[in-house]
Amino acid sequence: PIEGWCDFLQPVPALVHDRLRGVARVENAFADAVKPPAIDPQRGYHPEAGLYVTGAPGSAAAESVFKLTRERDEAQVTLAKRADEELVAKGRQSEAEQALEAALLERNRLRGELEMAQSRLAALRNARAEAEQAVAAAWAKRAEALRPELEAEWKARTIAQGGKSLRWLERRFGEKPAGGWNLFISMHGGGGAPPQVNDQQWRNQIRLYQHPGSIFVAPRAPTDTWNLWHEGHIDGLFDRLIAAAVVTQGVNPDRVYLLGYSAGGDGVYQLAPRIADRFAAASMMAGHPNGASPLGLRNLPFAIWCGAQDSAYDRNTIAGERLAELATLAAADAGGYLHSGKVVPGKGHWMDLEDAAAVPWMAGFTRDPWPKTVVWCQDDVLHRRFYWLEIPEGVDVDAGEVVRAKVDGQVISLETTHLRDLTLRLSDKLLDLDRPVTVKAKGKVVFEGKVRRSPAAIEASLLGRPDPSSAATAELTLAW
Repeated sequence: PIEGWCDFLQPVPALVHDRLRGVARVENAFADAVKPPAIDPQRGYHPEAGLYVTGAPGSAAAESVFKLTRERDEAQVTLAKRADEELVAKGRQSEAEQALEAALLERNRLRGELEMAQSRLAALRNARAEAEQAVAAAWAKRAEALRPELEAEWKARTIAQGGKSLRWLERRFGEKPAGGWNLFISMHGGGGAPPQVNDQQWRNQIRLYQHPGSIFVAPRAPTDTWNLWHEGHIDGLFDRLIAAAVVTQGVNPDRVYLLGYSAGGDGVYQLAPRIADRFAAASMMAGHPNGASPLGLRNLPFAIWCGAQDSAYDRNTIAGERLAELATLAAADAGGYLHSGKVVPGKGHWMDLEDAAAVPWMAGFTRDPWPKTVVWCQDDVLHRRFYWLEIPEGVDVDAGEVVRAKVDGQVISLETTHLRDLTLRLSDKLLDLDRPVTVKAKGKVVFEGKVRRSPAAIEASLLGRPDPSSAATAELTLAW
C-alpha cells in the first residue's frame, strides 16, 4: 500500500521516497515537523512540506502515512518516558535504600549512645543509692551505740548535761503515724520566781495542748531565772531530748515542733531562730523577744499569738511589730519567712486557749533539712552548725555574724559579715554530687570541681548530731 500512493507524488523528496519504498516500518517523512499538517485534497499541494499531490487518493494515502507516523512517534515518546520513569524510579529506590541504610546505621549509633548513657545513669544511681545505704547503715550503727544511754534517760525522764538537768512530763495522743510520732516540745511560763511557782507552771503546761499522732513533752527548766528558756545550756539539752525521742520512741526527726507560753514564749523567740534547723515549725504565745533577731527563721514557719490587752513589757505591741517584720522579710524573700498569728482582741496575758489554733497550723509543716537558701544569724549563744553550713574548728565567730547561702543549680553563693572560713556539708538532696560544683564567696569563685562522697563525711555528720535526715555525704572546707 505504501508503494501504491508514492507514484502520485511529484516531485517526491529523495529521503521520503527511499523510506517509503525500502523500509518495512513507517518512518516520519518530515523529520523536522513536530506535528504533520492535514493535506487539502482539493488543491493536492502542501507548500510547507514541498509535496505535490496529483490526485485525491494520494492525498488520503499521505494523510494515512502521517497519522501512522504520528502514532508511532507518540508511542516511542511514551516508551521513552516510561523508560526514563523506570530509571528515575530505580534511582529513587536506590536513594531510598541508601537513606534507609544510613538511617539504620544512625539508629544503631544512637542506640549505642543511649545504652552508654543508660549505663552511666545506672552507675550514678548506684552511687547515690550506695551513699543513701551508707547513711542508713551509719545511722543504724550510731543509734545502736546511743540507745542504752538514751533509753535510760527517757525512762527516767531526765537528761543531765553540763551540770544542768532537764526533766519532763509527757502525754501521747492517738496512734503512732506510719512515718513516726510528731514531737511537740512545750515550754512553761514563770521564770524569775520561786521553784514552786515554776513547778506549778510546768505541770499546767502539759495540759494545754494536744494533737493526734503526737507526743507532747513539757520540760522543766533547769533553772528559775527570768531567762530560764534561753540560757546557753538549753540548746544542748534540747538536742539530746530530740535524739532520745527519735532513737527510743520512734519520733520522726522532720516533725519536731517548739512552742511556749509567757516565759516559754520568750524562749521560743530566742531558740527558734538560733536552732531553726532542728524544728518543722514553732509558735510563740504571750512572750517577749528580748532583742532576738528573726533572720534565722527563714526556713522555719513561725506563729505569734498574744492578747491585745497583754501590755506588760509591751508584749502586745511588740507582737504586732514582729508580725509586720516577718511580713516584710517574706515579701523580700520568695518562699521564706512563712508566718501566722494573731493579736487576740479582748484578751490579756491569758488567751483562753485561742492560741491552741497554732498547734494544727504547725503540724501542717514538715522540716526540710536541705533548703536551697539559708540565713544564719549568730545570737548571744553561738553555734557552729546550721542546716548545711558549719564553722570549722579553730575558727572564731562573733554574735551578730550573718551568713547567707544560696544554691542555684550547681552554684553555691555565700555572703558573710566577717567570716572567711566555712565548711559546706553537702548531699545529693541539695545538689548533684556527680557533677562539678562552683562556690562563690562575695561574688568571687573560690572553688570549682567535684566534691566526692565519703564514709568519713557521713560518720562525722552523725557524730556531730544524731540526725539521719540532715546527714551529709560530702564535705567541702573553704577559706578565702
